Amino acid sequence: MISISAAEFDQAVRDALALIPEDFAPYLENVIVEVRDRPDASLCEAHEVPEDLLGLYVGVPLEDKASTDCPYPDQVLIFRDNLCEMCDTRAELLDEIRITVLHEIGHHFGLDEDRLEELGYD
Repeated sequence: MISISAAEFDQAVRDALALIPEDFAPYLENVIVEVRDRPDASLCEAHEVPEDLLGLYVGVPLEDKASTDCPYPDQVLIFRDNLCEMCDTRAELLDEIRITVLHEIGHHFGLDEDRLEELGYD
């Protein structure tokens, strides 16, 4: 397990987001990225995900937006404690944050788990 400050963790999330090409920025205007300590029980139950989840995309992928009329922004949730618990070094943690952020943003763009794995975001 590695420990870093909340400010350092948040900066690592911002750094990961900065890796997204500028051409994609307009498609992320209605996406909120939020860091939480860990997923709560109701979130896990509602989305049928495990408590040790690293990140979660909550929303409607871009390819399905035209067929829905949802006024709420999409969310990318990043779980700080779970990421810190799985890593032994700062470098490993920063890499896992990057992978997790880009993985969840990938879901917003309609990428499934298989394609994300092919791209190295698993």
